[in-house]
Amino acid sequence: MYRKEEQPLPPPEKFELPFEGKLSPNNRWVIMAELIPWDDFEEEYAKLFSAEKGAPAKLFRMALGTLIIKGKLGTSDRETIEQIKENPYLQYFIGLNCYQQEPPLESSMLVHFRKRIDGELINKINKKIVKREIDKSDKEVKKKDCLQEKGEKIKNKGKLILDATCAPADIKYPTDLGILNQARIETERIIDNLYKPLRVKLRKKPRTSRIIARKEYLKVAKKRKVSYQERRKAIGKQLKYLKKNLGNIEDLIQAGASQENLSKRQKNCLETIKKVYEQQQSMWENKTQSVPQRIVSLTQRHIRPIVRGKAGKPIEFGAKLSVSCVDNYVFLDKISWENFNESCHLKEQVEKYKETFGYYPESVHVDKIYRTRENRNWCKERGIRISGPKLGRPPKNVSEEEKKKAHSDECFRNAIEGKFGQAKRIFSLNLVMTKLPETSITSIAITFLVVNLSKLLRQFLSLFLSLFTNNRTGGTHQTAFH
Repeated sequence: MYRKEEQPLPPPEKFELPFEGKLSPNNRWVIMAELIPWDDFEEEYAKLFSAEKGAPAKLFRMALGTLIIKGKLGTSDRETIEQIKENPYLQYFIGLNCYQQEPPLESSMLVHFRKRIDGELINKINKKIVKREIDKSDKEVKKKDCLQEKGEKIKNKGKLILDATCAPADIKYPTDLGILNQARIETERIIDNLYKPLRVKLRKKPRTSRIIARKEYLKVAKKRKVSYQERRKAIGKQLKYLKKNLGNIEDLIQAGASQENLSKRQKNCLETIKKVYEQQQSMWENKTQSVPQRIVSLTQRHIRPIVRGKAGKPIEFGAKLSVSCVDNYVFLDKISWENFNESCHLKEQVEKYKETFGYYPESVHVDKIYRTRENRNWCKERGIRISGPKLGRPPKNVSEEEKKKAHSDECFRNAIEGKFGQAKRIFSLNLVMTKLPETSITSIAITFLVVNLSKLLRQFLSLFLSLFTNNRTGGTHQTAFH
């Protein structure tokens, strides 16, 4: 059940504190609370709940505010609740009327918040916040829809930067031998659980050769340098042990063992292990290193290897993102656990730009992979300039003006790389700790929302500081004049 708070929230200066103090309206959390349109999306959040049945749910401001605090501070779920418990500004940010010493919610509630507030809703909030601020700062735009006089076409405005990156997940670095060893250990535990109710019926437990299999694994895993033949031989042995364990599991089920004796995690893990065995057996037989939809983690089977070709990290394991940048604001346009060619989404990202702002960009700044003939022709038809040299053989003589323009385009495109660095170094995009695919998408989307809120906060604080400095300087001159 969801009940909207009828009593309006007090201004920050009237927020009740037990020690007779008042909140400062210039605090960063108070300022960020004013930037977010909480009420505009509360109705959409309330549709997830029944109007009459169930206990009253936490309000939308508390749910989204808690996730933003976690993303901003880069803390765990438990530490986030502790910070809210100790800080009155954080309690005001999530919508409480007065300071309370007890935690307003349990840390386990953050998992439910991430499931309810999906990435699509967060992207809507992100776009609305940014569009509102851009419309405020754009003095030339007089109307909200940016229409010109009747009979005139809408001119292209603004610059759009497109790029892709990867959000690595929190998993152990996967190797074929390591995954097979982990799968073998899990199947041994499943065999133990299935055999327990059949002790009277079956006198002997199926042999698993776990001691020998572990020795065979450690013999290779502990070596500093392993040859190709040694690794291939070890993988072949682990495949045989795993096949034997899967056969024993089937025999136990036919003998009367019920899968009800297994936990939900073990049931899911068993299905994943069967798929892993098929993939690894196929790669071993065909002597290849790749297979479609390759599983690299037993606990997070949705994660895929993303080939990036970057120095130091040629392959990353996580979600691949297509991101756009406008006026140093970033938007998450596409997220996928499978690898994809980001150049195929240029048209879609440009159309999203038009849908948000009402006009096409004047120029699109991209790297080499986006500069296909199809994308160039599509942009040319709409009067959009795409950065980079023309296709074909480079000309012998290049004017200084063209060199400066190309250099300026490359320098301008670096802004999105800086945003990636900020999201990965300062916030949590460099290592996504959530385990489920839907909660991971929410965490990634929250990171880009926090990046934009941090930029808006810096702008507000710098404006406030400049006004404060000007007032002090003006007051000093007046005193000296008098």
